Amino acid sequence: MDASQLLDSLHAGDMRALARCISLVENDAEDSGLILRSLKINHSVPVTGITGPPGAGKSTLVNALVSRFTAQHPGKKVAVLAVDPTSPFTKGSLLGDRLRMTGHYNNPNVYIRSLATRGALGGLSAKTMQITDVLRAAGFSHIFIETVGVGQSEVDIAALADTTVVVLVPESGDEVQTIKSGIMEIADIFVVNKSDRDGADLLVKNLYTTLQESSSRQEEIPIHKTVASTDKGINELLTAIENQSSHSSSHHARKAELLYQRAIRQAQDFLIKKYNLSAFRSELEKAQQEPEFNIYRFITEHFT
Repeated sequence: MDASQLLDSLHAGDMRALARCISLVENDAEDSGLILRSLKINHSVPVTGITGPPGAGKSTLVNALVSRFTAQHPGKKVAVLAVDPTSPFTKGSLLGDRLRMTGHYNNPNVYIRSLATRGALGGLSAKTMQITDVLRAAGFSHIFIETVGVGQSEVDIAALADTTVVVLVPESGDEVQTIKSGIMEIADIFVVNKSDRDGADLLVKNLYTTLQESSSRQEEIPIHKTVASTDKGINELLTAIENQSSHSSSHHARKAELLYQRAIRQAQDFLIKKYNLSAFRSELEKAQQEPEFNIYRFITEHFT
Protein backbone atom coordinates (compact mmCIF):
# COMPACT_ATOMS: atom_id res chain seq x y z
CA MET A 1 0.00 0.00 0.00
CA ASP A 2 1.53 3.32 -1.07
CA ALA A 3 1.33 6.55 0.92
CA SER A 4 -1.70 7.82 -1.02
CA GLN A 5 -3.70 4.64 -0.40
CA LEU A 6 -2.59 4.63 3.23
CA LEU A 7 -3.86 8.18 3.70
CA ASP A 8 -7.21 7.35 2.08
CA SER A 9 -7.63 4.44 4.47
CA LEU A 10 -6.56 6.58 7.43
CA HIS A 11 -9.10 9.30 6.60
CA ALA A 12 -11.75 6.59 6.28
CA GLY A 13 -11.06 5.49 9.86
CA ASP A 14 -9.17 2.27 9.14
CA MET A 15 -7.33 1.28 12.34
CA ARG A 16 -4.64 -0.72 10.55
CA ALA A 17 -3.83 2.27 8.36
CA LEU A 18 -3.75 4.43 11.48
CA ALA A 19 -1.28 2.11 13.21
CA ARG A 20 0.91 2.06 10.10
CA CYS A 21 0.89 5.83 9.74
CA ILE A 22 1.80 6.31 13.40
CA SER A 23 4.70 3.87 13.08
CA LEU A 24 6.00 5.66 9.98
CA VAL A 25 5.79 9.05 11.69
CA GLU A 26 7.24 7.84 14.99
CA ASN A 27 10.23 6.31 13.24
CA ASP A 28 10.68 9.24 10.86
CA ALA A 29 10.37 6.89 7.88
CA GLU A 30 10.74 7.97 4.27
CA ASP A 31 7.01 8.56 3.68
CA SER A 32 6.38 10.28 7.03
CA GLY A 33 6.85 13.80 5.67
CA LEU A 34 4.42 13.21 2.81
CA ILE A 35 1.87 11.73 5.21
CA LEU A 36 2.06 14.68 7.59
CA ARG A 37 1.82 17.27 4.80
CA SER A 38 -1.22 15.50 3.32
CA LEU A 39 -3.23 15.00 6.52
CA LYS A 40 -6.80 16.27 6.62
CA ILE A 41 -6.57 17.38 10.25
CA ASN A 42 -9.82 17.95 12.12
CA HIS A 43 -8.76 20.70 14.52
CA SER A 44 -12.12 20.61 16.27
CA VAL A 45 -11.31 17.24 17.88
CA PRO A 46 -10.62 18.01 21.56
CA VAL A 47 -7.29 16.90 23.00
CA THR A 48 -7.00 16.43 26.77
CA GLY A 49 -3.57 16.14 28.36
CA ILE A 50 -3.22 14.23 31.62
CA THR A 51 -0.01 14.91 33.54
CA GLY A 52 1.23 14.60 37.09
CA PRO A 53 3.92 12.94 39.20
CA PRO A 54 4.57 9.20 39.10
CA GLY A 55 2.16 7.32 41.32
CA ALA A 56 -0.64 9.87 40.98
CA GLY A 57 -2.83 7.30 39.24
CA LYS A 58 -2.84 8.89 35.79
CA SER A 59 -3.33 5.61 33.92
CA THR A 60 -6.19 4.56 36.19
CA LEU A 61 -7.73 8.01 35.76
CA VAL A 62 -7.48 7.86 31.96
CA ASN A 63 -8.95 4.35 32.02
CA ALA A 64 -11.92 5.58 34.06
CA LEU A 65 -12.42 8.64 31.81
CA VAL A 66 -12.42 6.48 28.68
CA SER A 67 -14.94 4.09 30.25
CA ARG A 68 -17.23 6.98 31.13
CA PHE A 69 -16.79 8.63 27.73
CA THR A 70 -17.71 5.47 25.79
CA ALA A 71 -20.69 4.88 28.06
CA GLN A 72 -22.00 8.42 27.60
CA HIS A 73 -21.25 8.62 23.86
CA PRO A 74 -22.07 5.24 22.27
CA GLY A 75 -20.62 4.90 18.80
CA LYS A 76 -18.09 7.70 19.17
CA LYS A 77 -14.40 6.84 18.98
CA VAL A 78 -11.79 7.85 21.53
CA ALA A 79 -8.00 7.59 21.32
CA VAL A 80 -5.45 7.32 24.10
CA LEU A 81 -1.84 8.28 23.46
CA ALA A 82 0.21 7.08 26.42
CA VAL A 83 3.79 8.34 26.58
CA ASP A 84 6.00 5.90 28.48
CA PRO A 85 9.61 5.90 29.65
CA THR A 86 12.05 4.38 27.19
CA SER A 87 13.56 0.96 27.75
CA PRO A 88 17.36 1.30 27.91
CA PHE A 89 17.67 -1.98 26.01
CA THR A 90 15.05 -1.95 23.24
CA LYS A 91 14.55 1.85 23.05
CA GLY A 92 10.83 1.07 23.05
CA SER A 93 8.23 2.08 25.61
CA LEU A 94 7.78 0.33 28.96
CA LEU A 95 4.18 -0.77 28.93
CA GLY A 96 3.51 -1.59 32.59
CA ASP A 97 0.87 1.07 33.15
CA ARG A 98 -0.96 0.12 29.95
CA LEU A 99 -1.97 -3.15 31.60
CA ARG A 100 -4.54 -1.11 33.50
CA MET A 101 -6.31 -0.30 30.21
CA THR A 102 -6.63 -3.89 28.94
CA GLY A 103 -10.40 -3.77 29.40
CA HIS A 104 -10.63 -1.43 26.39
CA TYR A 105 -8.48 -3.39 23.96
CA ASN A 106 -11.44 -5.29 22.47
CA ASN A 107 -13.57 -2.16 22.13
CA PRO A 108 -13.53 -1.12 18.44
CA ASN A 109 -14.28 2.47 19.46
CA VAL A 110 -11.18 2.78 21.66
CA TYR A 111 -7.67 3.07 20.26
CA ILE A 112 -4.69 2.92 22.64
CA ARG A 113 -1.13 3.58 21.56
CA SER A 114 2.02 3.76 23.68
CA LEU A 115 4.95 5.95 22.66
CA ALA A 116 8.47 5.95 24.04
CA THR A 117 10.02 9.26 25.06
CA ARG A 118 13.33 8.16 23.50
CA GLY A 119 15.13 10.69 25.65
CA ALA A 120 12.86 13.63 24.82
CA LEU A 121 12.25 16.14 27.59
CA GLY A 122 8.91 17.73 28.34
CA GLY A 123 7.13 14.54 29.40
CA LEU A 124 6.28 13.71 25.79
CA SER A 125 7.71 11.74 22.90
CA ALA A 126 9.49 13.81 20.28
CA LYS A 127 6.72 12.85 17.82
CA THR A 128 3.68 13.32 20.07
CA MET A 129 2.52 16.47 18.27
CA GLN A 130 2.69 14.84 14.84
CA ILE A 131 1.00 11.64 15.99
CA THR A 132 -1.78 13.65 17.63
CA ASP A 133 -2.44 15.29 14.26
CA VAL A 134 -2.55 11.82 12.68
CA LEU A 135 -5.20 10.85 15.24
CA ARG A 136 -7.13 14.05 14.54
CA ALA A 137 -7.34 12.96 10.91
CA ALA A 138 -8.63 9.48 11.73
CA GLY A 139 -12.16 10.24 12.88
CA PHE A 140 -11.85 10.26 16.66
CA SER A 141 -14.22 12.31 18.81
CA HIS A 142 -11.78 12.83 21.70
CA ILE A 143 -8.06 12.26 22.27
CA PHE A 144 -6.45 11.73 25.68
CA ILE A 145 -2.68 12.07 26.08
CA GLU A 146 -1.02 10.76 29.22
CA THR A 147 2.49 12.08 29.83
CA VAL A 148 5.41 10.39 31.59
CA GLY A 149 5.34 12.66 34.61
CA VAL A 150 5.64 16.21 35.72
CA GLY A 151 8.63 18.44 36.38
CA GLN A 152 10.25 21.74 35.56
CA SER A 153 10.62 21.06 31.84
CA GLU A 154 7.55 18.89 31.43
CA VAL A 155 5.09 21.55 30.33
CA ASP A 156 5.03 20.72 26.60
CA ILE A 157 1.62 19.10 26.99
CA ALA A 158 0.08 22.56 27.40
CA ALA A 159 1.24 23.48 23.90
CA LEU A 160 -0.52 20.44 22.48
CA ALA A 161 -3.67 19.88 24.52
CA ASP A 162 -6.83 21.96 24.47
CA THR A 163 -7.30 21.10 28.14
CA THR A 164 -4.46 20.19 30.49
CA VAL A 165 -5.35 18.19 33.60
CA VAL A 166 -2.71 18.11 36.35
CA VAL A 167 -3.17 15.14 38.68
CA LEU A 168 -1.89 15.24 42.26
CA VAL A 169 -2.31 12.99 45.30
CA PRO A 170 -2.96 13.80 48.98
CA GLU A 171 0.68 13.14 49.88
CA SER A 172 1.47 16.36 48.03
CA GLY A 173 -0.60 18.36 50.53
CA ASP A 174 2.30 19.70 52.57
CA GLU A 175 4.50 20.26 49.53
CA VAL A 176 2.19 22.07 47.12
CA GLN A 177 4.11 25.30 47.72
CA THR A 178 7.14 23.65 46.14
CA ILE A 179 5.33 22.68 42.93
CA LYS A 180 7.13 24.48 40.15
CA SER A 181 5.38 27.58 38.84
CA GLY A 182 5.40 26.28 35.29
CA ILE A 183 3.22 23.35 36.32
CA MET A 184 0.82 25.64 38.16
CA GLU A 185 0.48 27.77 35.04
CA ILE A 186 -0.25 24.98 32.56
CA ALA A 187 -3.20 23.47 34.45
CA ASP A 188 -6.70 24.08 33.15
CA ILE A 189 -8.04 21.61 35.71
CA PHE A 190 -6.47 20.21 38.88
CA VAL A 191 -7.39 16.71 40.05
CA VAL A 192 -6.74 15.43 43.54
CA ASN A 193 -6.83 11.71 42.88
CA LYS A 194 -6.94 9.02 45.58
CA SER A 195 -8.95 11.57 47.55
CA ASP A 196 -10.11 8.89 49.99
CA ARG A 197 -6.68 9.15 51.60
CA ASP A 198 -5.80 11.40 54.51
CA GLY A 199 -4.66 14.84 53.46
CA ALA A 200 -6.94 15.27 50.43
CA ASP A 201 -8.82 18.24 51.89
CA LEU A 202 -5.55 19.84 52.97
CA LEU A 203 -4.19 19.54 49.44
CA VAL A 204 -7.33 21.11 47.97
CA LYS A 205 -7.07 23.97 50.46
CA ASN A 206 -3.38 24.54 49.72
CA LEU A 207 -4.02 24.44 45.99
CA TYR A 208 -6.69 27.11 46.24
CA THR A 209 -4.39 29.27 48.35
CA THR A 210 -1.43 28.81 46.03
CA LEU A 211 -3.51 29.55 42.94
CA GLN A 212 -4.88 32.74 44.44
CA GLU A 213 -1.41 33.93 45.37
CA SER A 214 0.59 32.88 42.33
CA SER A 215 -1.60 32.44 39.27
CA SER A 216 -1.55 35.27 36.76
CA ARG A 217 -4.62 33.96 34.96
CA GLN A 218 -7.94 35.66 35.40
CA GLU A 219 -10.19 32.63 35.11
CA GLU A 220 -10.69 30.32 38.09
CA ILE A 221 -8.98 26.95 37.76
CA PRO A 222 -11.32 24.16 38.96
CA ILE A 223 -10.14 21.49 41.39
CA HIS A 224 -11.80 18.06 41.36
CA LYS A 225 -11.48 15.24 43.87
CA THR A 226 -11.52 11.72 42.43
CA VAL A 227 -10.92 8.12 43.34
CA ALA A 228 -10.27 6.73 39.89
CA SER A 229 -10.11 3.11 41.02
CA THR A 230 -13.77 3.28 42.12
CA ASP A 231 -14.99 5.85 39.53
CA LYS A 232 -15.71 8.40 42.25
CA GLY A 233 -15.78 11.90 40.78
CA ILE A 234 -15.09 10.69 37.23
CA ASN A 235 -18.44 11.80 35.82
CA GLU A 236 -17.96 15.31 37.19
CA LEU A 237 -14.40 15.45 35.89
CA LEU A 238 -15.38 14.35 32.38
CA THR A 239 -18.14 16.97 32.34
CA ALA A 240 -15.63 19.63 33.40
CA ILE A 241 -13.23 18.54 30.64
CA GLU A 242 -15.93 18.62 28.00
CA ASN A 243 -17.19 21.99 29.21
CA GLN A 244 -13.75 23.53 29.62
CA SER A 245 -13.87 27.06 28.25
CA SER A 246 -11.18 27.92 25.75
CA HIS A 247 -12.52 31.33 24.79
CA SER A 248 -10.91 33.63 27.34
CA SER A 249 -8.37 36.13 26.10
CA SER A 250 -5.67 34.80 28.42
CA HIS A 251 -6.26 31.26 27.15
CA HIS A 252 -5.89 32.36 23.54
CA ALA A 253 -2.78 34.41 24.30
CA ARG A 254 -1.18 31.47 26.10
CA LYS A 255 -2.05 29.02 23.32
CA ALA A 256 -0.74 31.42 20.69
CA GLU A 257 2.62 31.68 22.46
CA LEU A 258 2.85 27.92 22.90
CA LEU A 259 1.90 27.36 19.24
CA TYR A 260 4.72 29.70 18.26
CA GLN A 261 7.16 27.68 20.37
CA ARG A 262 5.96 24.45 18.72
CA ALA A 263 6.43 25.98 15.27
CA ILE A 264 9.96 27.07 16.19
CA ARG A 265 10.85 23.53 17.28
CA GLN A 266 9.43 22.11 14.07
CA ALA A 267 11.43 24.63 12.05
CA GLN A 268 14.59 23.68 13.95
CA ASP A 269 13.99 19.99 13.23
CA PHE A 270 13.40 20.76 9.57
CA LEU A 271 16.59 22.80 9.24
CA ILE A 272 18.68 20.20 11.06
CA LYS A 273 17.50 17.49 8.67
CA LYS A 274 18.84 19.53 5.76
CA TYR A 275 22.39 19.13 7.00
CA ASN A 276 24.64 16.10 7.06
CA LEU A 277 25.05 15.75 10.81
CA SER A 278 27.56 12.91 10.51
CA ALA A 279 29.85 15.14 8.47
CA PHE A 280 29.17 18.01 10.87
CA ARG A 281 30.25 15.87 13.82
CA SER A 282 33.44 14.78 12.06
CA GLU A 283 34.31 18.36 11.18
CA LEU A 284 33.58 19.47 14.73
CA GLU A 285 35.85 16.80 16.23
CA LYS A 286 38.61 17.81 13.84
CA ALA A 287 38.17 21.54 14.45
CA GLN A 288 38.28 21.24 18.24
CA GLN A 289 41.87 20.03 17.98
CA GLU A 290 42.92 23.45 16.70
CA PRO A 291 44.49 25.72 19.35
CA GLU A 292 42.24 28.66 18.50
CA PHE A 293 39.00 26.65 18.23
CA ASN A 294 35.89 28.73 18.90
CA ILE A 295 32.57 26.88 18.86
CA TYR A 296 30.56 30.02 18.10
CA ARG A 297 32.71 30.88 15.11
CA PHE A 298 32.59 27.26 13.97
CA ILE A 299 28.78 27.18 14.07
CA THR A 300 28.49 30.50 12.25
CA GLU A 301 30.87 29.44 9.51
CA HIS A 302 29.22 26.04 9.12
CA PHE A 303 25.58 27.14 8.94
CA THR A 304 25.82 30.43 7.04
